[in-house]
Amino acid sequence: MNNVPNSTVTTRKRLLILIISITFLFCVLFGRLGYLQLVARKDLQSRAAEQWYRDLPLAAPRGKILDSTGSVLADNREVYSVYVRPNAVTDKQAVAAALSGHLNLVYDKLLEKISSSRVSEITIKRAVEKNVAEAILAQNLDGVYFTLDSKRYYPASNYLSQILGFTNIDNVGQNGLEGYYDEYLKGVDGFAYTATDIKGHELENNVTKYVPAIPGCDLTLSLDMNIQSFAETAVSNALSEHNAKGASMIVMDCNTGGVVAMASAPGFDLNEPPRDDLNMLNALSKNKMIVDVYEPGSTFKIFTTATALENGAVSDSDRFFCGGARQVDGQRIKCWRSIGHGSQDLGEGVKNSCNCVFMDLALRLGTDKLYDGIRNFGFGSKTNVDFYGESRGLLMQQSAVKTVDLARIGFGQAVAVTPLQLVTAVSAAVNGGTLYEPYFVSQVNDYSGKLIYERQPKEVRKAISPSTSEKLRNMLEKVVSEGGGHKAGVAGYRIGGKTGTAQKYENGHIAQGKYVSSFVGFAPVENPRYVLAMIVDEPGGYMYYGSLVAAPYAGEVFKKIFDYTGLKPSQTDTVVEWVNMPDVLGLSPEEASKRLSERGLLFESDGEGSSVASCVPVPGTRIPKGDVVLIRTE
Repeated sequence: MNNVPNSTVTTRKRLLILIISITFLFCVLFGRLGYLQLVARKDLQSRAAEQWYRDLPLAAPRGKILDSTGSVLADNREVYSVYVRPNAVTDKQAVAAALSGHLNLVYDKLLEKISSSRVSEITIKRAVEKNVAEAILAQNLDGVYFTLDSKRYYPASNYLSQILGFTNIDNVGQNGLEGYYDEYLKGVDGFAYTATDIKGHELENNVTKYVPAIPGCDLTLSLDMNIQSFAETAVSNALSEHNAKGASMIVMDCNTGGVVAMASAPGFDLNEPPRDDLNMLNALSKNKMIVDVYEPGSTFKIFTTATALENGAVSDSDRFFCGGARQVDGQRIKCWRSIGHGSQDLGEGVKNSCNCVFMDLALRLGTDKLYDGIRNFGFGSKTNVDFYGESRGLLMQQSAVKTVDLARIGFGQAVAVTPLQLVTAVSAAVNGGTLYEPYFVSQVNDYSGKLIYERQPKEVRKAISPSTSEKLRNMLEKVVSEGGGHKAGVAGYRIGGKTGTAQKYENGHIAQGKYVSSFVGFAPVENPRYVLAMIVDEPGGYMYYGSLVAAPYAGEVFKKIFDYTGLKPSQTDTVVEWVNMPDVLGLSPEEASKRLSERGLLFESDGEGSSVASCVPVPGTRIPKGDVVLIRTE
């Protein structure tokens, strides 16, 4: 037997280990090479590009916002961003002096930035106006570069300030429609690439490469800027003429849910938002018509009436008696007219806005049926309008509603709604019974004009039957033609509506002397298209009734809409009869009521005194028959 020397075996083992090790290393190297070539290739190319190229952003133009007629509500204005590449600057002091002078910057700080070798590129200032950029460009400063940018511009300035919203310095939508539809509006930024060496110096014979920006999409709204201007004028006038805390108006197409106008005062100039005072900016930019709630008062009687008619809880022959109050659960709940309305049918109760009638209707229906009815109109739920921050309103928990609560809900107390909810619900009440989802944006087009989205009216549910809707329209017409909504009337046209005057609450208690005055109406009665709500928050003085404060502005806007749209009158032979305001000073409320009724005048009463101390207008004033006047008692 031949024995192999131990030294030979050891040598062979070492050689084998060496070969295996070398093979393993080659496998690792080839594996790494394959990974770099196949897997990490794009990432490495990107890193190389970052080292060898300097890029300047090319901001994408933000999409426009247009009204339904094509008028531009939000546009872009050309501005420039100024950059400096320190390694390309030959005279840093001269560049710092020039830029600090043109751009109102501190010279020492700017020079320090430009002198830094740690960064290859510095953003000096953005949103530089064109004339300033041209003045800098004319100086031929080495290492100074410009990129074309855009700044949001709102042609209508302070119109639609709570609806459109605004953008920040980066042109990103902050609130309103600018924020809600930012993904559509913002577009995709492009770049300008310049080849440089490792130190950031531009290479000779370099050719700048461009990746063009893709503009944002254009939004077309349901808003009509002409009708919007009517609403803006109305709320501005109401704010100043009544020294009010705020005023707002919504106009809706009741057959689609499209918001035709939405105005609120006070507002602000969208081109110069008060960014230095965030509390003021937040207060002025908040869309209270969608976000905030208020007690609707008598305008809510529309839905108690509709629910009672729909459920057969009242008939044409039913009579209601109002002695000035109802006793419910041991509590005395007053009608707005302390001397009462006497005996009346439902139509007269609606026209007179008698609280006692609506307490009776609510108690007849019971909690379950009344709640089913008002929920069918959307109360207690969001409307799902295309806007941030919408409130669902406030309804008492159904199981917690007591009899006295039910009575109060019947005439618009113990419930809170948003103005948008109210208008959306009234639209359903008068359009034949269909509740539509409200909206602002009707279509979206890309930068080439291609239609990529078109809004279709969205039916939520049937709130009431067409027959109930027709009965309700006829009753509400008499509120304007014969009742407290008279000042919202327009000669020759059939308009329906309801006034409301609600006390405000603070810390759970009635705030003395603070009211919300409102009117909600629709036209034309025979074929409703427009529903309008006018709300005045905390009107000053003693004229706080919706019939006197809100209704007149609604009438003015309705008239302008009829003229603008060319809507023909329903009655061409209408003649306005004029009477003189009688002298009722010193009379008792009962005697004053009789004297005013003899002249065909309606009245609102302030105070619970035994004699009339003052009246508006003053005795002898020539006013239309059927008008609403104010008497104050002491």
